[in-house]
Amino acid sequence: DCDITMCCSGTSECEFPLRVWLRQAELRGEMDATSSPHQTPPAMALYAEKHRIFELMQTLMEALLIYRPADPVDFLIGHLQKGRDEVPRVLVLGPPASGKTTISRWICKHLGATYLCPQDLTEDKKLKNSKEALSCLSRQGAIPDELWVSLLEERLSAQDCVRLGWVLDGFPETRSQALLLQEKGIAPRHVIALYAPDTVLVERNLGKLLDPFTHEVYHATFDWPVDFMVQRRLVAPEGISEQATAGRLLESHRNIPGVLQAYPGNHKAINADQPCVDVFAQALQVVQSRPLSKAPFLPRVLLLGPPGSGRHLQAALMAQKYGLVSLRLGDLLREKVADRSPLGELIKPSLESGRPVADNVVLRVLRDRLNQPDCLGRGWVLYGFPRDVDQAALLGRTGFEPNRVFFLNLPAEVALQRVCQWATDPISGERYHSTFKPPADTEVNQRLRQNPRDRPSRVEVKVDLYHQQVRELEEFYEDGIPINADQDPYTVFEHIESCLGKPSPAPRP
Repeated sequence: DCDITMCCSGTSECEFPLRVWLRQAELRGEMDATSSPHQTPPAMALYAEKHRIFELMQTLMEALLIYRPADPVDFLIGHLQKGRDEVPRVLVLGPPASGKTTISRWICKHLGATYLCPQDLTEDKKLKNSKEALSCLSRQGAIPDELWVSLLEERLSAQDCVRLGWVLDGFPETRSQALLLQEKGIAPRHVIALYAPDTVLVERNLGKLLDPFTHEVYHATFDWPVDFMVQRRLVAPEGISEQATAGRLLESHRNIPGVLQAYPGNHKAINADQPCVDVFAQALQVVQSRPLSKAPFLPRVLLLGPPGSGRHLQAALMAQKYGLVSLRLGDLLREKVADRSPLGELIKPSLESGRPVADNVVLRVLRDRLNQPDCLGRGWVLYGFPRDVDQAALLGRTGFEPNRVFFLNLPAEVALQRVCQWATDPISGERYHSTFKPPADTEVNQRLRQNPRDRPSRVEVKVDLYHQQVRELEEFYEDGIPINADQDPYTVFEHIESCLGKPSPAPRP
């Protein structure tokens, strides 16, 4: 945890190791401006992804451009000290009776955020401009947009909004208000836009009842209070007649499209003509999701699964579409043996006898391959390793920790059916499957030979061994993604794709 400025000034004890690392990188060509592609040490990429460095820098740049402080350095220090960029910042918009208040309050209760609405702003005596706002409302019947935004800006600077986040109910109502918010740097992370048919909204609005003490809104049909005292003090709010509701709906339909145009990338429309619990579940899912990151993403994928789960095919599909380097441990070991290198001579006896290769030898093979420019520049997908938690921990210590882990789940009986029914034509070398790819020629069928590795007794041992280790591997890779591999392989691939973080497709030759 040293200060990089100290390292550069020569006053830190980290200066010597840093200088050595830079010199070594220069000798390897990693710091040469004329070399391409540049090789980033794997540990740097891991650190950047773990701590979301790209998103942090993007947030800081956005804040600078929005607020344009006179002293950017002091401003950035203060911004970092707040450390609350992940708190909720939500707008809930929609026509009258769409359920904005209910959904907003439920989100606040679930996330511990601060609830805000225009009416509360005008009644908050702590705000400097609240008296002026009430005066404008009594004299003119409306509050100027600039005054609304001033009230909101002051309220959002309070500690509860800064520390806990906020959910703003029913504001902005017009495009001009939305643009004023943007000018002040008030940028929501998510915008929920509720909608429903006008007939439903009119029916809902006519049944509204208000508790004048708590300002809670109830409904004569859908949300009747249990407390008898609350029932007695309920009153009908102003402006809920059918004619008044129709006028407010017309105004909302006129303004909402312009408001949403001010938030083109982060608004989500939700149908409010369904049970309130379902609307809330959809809204909460949106609010808890992170916006799609624009950070450069280099996939390092690990496929875990029993024999027959389709790891080889899925790796090939990822390699074909996204240009990832497909790595199968068994193939890497056989390549080393074929090279007749000293490392290959260590591996050869284990392969010939069918015994596992020592973990330290496997890691040397993996480290050498993953350090190659194609893996560093395009990303990789590895399968066949690790087989247990100890190997997974060793892989992590090499600096090549995967950032996506998929568990291809498959029942044991399906795995046996898939693997044990393969056979090879010794003349053509073509492989056939008695269920999925049977030979059309009877003569070919008679001369098929099964690989000893595909016999049921041997496959059962491998499947059982995998199932013995998979629980611990799932605990080790707690962010691992389980996928049902007992379905069409292209459906499996679509699921994997949706979780990859959308890497760029491989360029066509």
